[in-house]
Amino acid sequence: MIRTLTLLLMALGVLHFDAFSQSTKAGLVQAPAATSLEQLSASLQSVAKQVEPAVVQIYNSSYTLDRGGEVALQQRGSGSGILVSADGYIVTNAHVVEGARQLQVRLNRAVSGVGGRLLNAKLVGKDRQTDVAVVKVDRTGLPFLNFADSDSLRQGEIVLAFGSPLGLDNSLSMGVVSAVDRQLNVDDPAVYIQTDAAINPGNSGGPLVNTTGQVVGMNTLILSKSGGSEGVGFAIPSNLVTAICRQIRVEHHVHHHQIGVSVRAITPAIAQGLKLPVEDGILVDDVSPQSTAEAAGIRVGDVITKVHGQAVQNVRQFAVNMYSYAVGDIAQIEARRGEQSRNFSVLVVERTDDPQRFEELVTEQNNSIPRLGILALTIDEKISALLPPLRNRGGVLVAAKTPLGGAFHFGDELAAGDVIYALNGADIKDVAGLKGGLDSIAADFPLILQVERMGRCQFVVMESN
Repeated sequence: MIRTLTLLLMALGVLHFDAFSQSTKAGLVQAPAATSLEQLSASLQSVAKQVEPAVVQIYNSSYTLDRGGEVALQQRGSGSGILVSADGYIVTNAHVVEGARQLQVRLNRAVSGVGGRLLNAKLVGKDRQTDVAVVKVDRTGLPFLNFADSDSLRQGEIVLAFGSPLGLDNSLSMGVVSAVDRQLNVDDPAVYIQTDAAINPGNSGGPLVNTTGQVVGMNTLILSKSGGSEGVGFAIPSNLVTAICRQIRVEHHVHHHQIGVSVRAITPAIAQGLKLPVEDGILVDDVSPQSTAEAAGIRVGDVITKVHGQAVQNVRQFAVNMYSYAVGDIAQIEARRGEQSRNFSVLVVERTDDPQRFEELVTEQNNSIPRLGILALTIDEKISALLPPLRNRGGVLVAAKTPLGGAFHFGDELAAGDVIYALNGADIKDVAGLKGGLDSIAADFPLILQVERMGRCQFVVMESN
């Protein structure tokens, strides 16, 4: 390979020298025409000049408790963002602004005439499920970017990633689209654009753009053994970003709809154990009590094969097909039960179990349980009215997680929205009871929490280090 490349370069050199000699003999020495690489370089420079002014750096100041749960410690993080309007709306990742008590935005050095580059910003809204958030600065006349149709993106396209990796603002990396519909888990409906353009911590929230300077995705996460870029980066598709951004800007809230089923991919083991065909479909492994799916007659073990007449081959396709329905629509679902095919008409309703609604009701000082690393609320009549139907009465709601937990670092984790019913076999009715129960258990003793998570009861096992 190296020998072939060397011979090719020598041949090109001979041809170039011969052409130069001929033109010299004729008395005509002209500047060589731009090569393809030079043209590509010029094009990339043009795209960079177009995009950079609309990329911002976001600083997040938050507070967390020390291990004793008594002293509030300030933390500071940073990420990137994309200006999407001239009047200061910025889209970024929800995890970039998570827990923010103060937000600041640093504009690109190319932006001038707006009264300074470092500006205070306010959070307009965020959606943890899609990891999209919108913040705003009080300025007008700002540069902004347009979004491309991510459905038209193709594997192999050249893309550029902008942002502030490791705090280094105004950085650019280049790569290609490695995959356009990448699922990180076959049972997770989330879909990403995979790219080998270098993405590192701090790139989150920055734009992934095509060669015309349009945003095709928002840089979000990486898979890495070292913590740095290994060429496996992921971006949220632009079509999803724009849809979520639009809802947040208008309503400060995102409407997620559901029918009350939990589904999973059919693996060879599941197909063999349950004697299911593996050609198509997804398995229903739970139906929420009192849900519209239960009312329509869908049961655990059904295999959903079509939604609105369109075939369902995996969890991602099911989510995409359901996304076409609005709240209040009737979803037409075809499923196989044993040897029979059945049709169901299911009312689509809005999810009422979004845990982020409870963040405003808690504080680190009054609701913190440091040993579990959570902020908790007692489920009284007021809180119960804001939740979907629960399996039990009472209990403790996990309203939010704190960045610094207690001594338990191995095993399962609690999640925002979990409802704690029992601790090591003892019923838990309120926050005081949970704190008292924890105080009675030795620091090195495992904790077994019975929780209800998204309508399903399960044990969360936490072991000390």
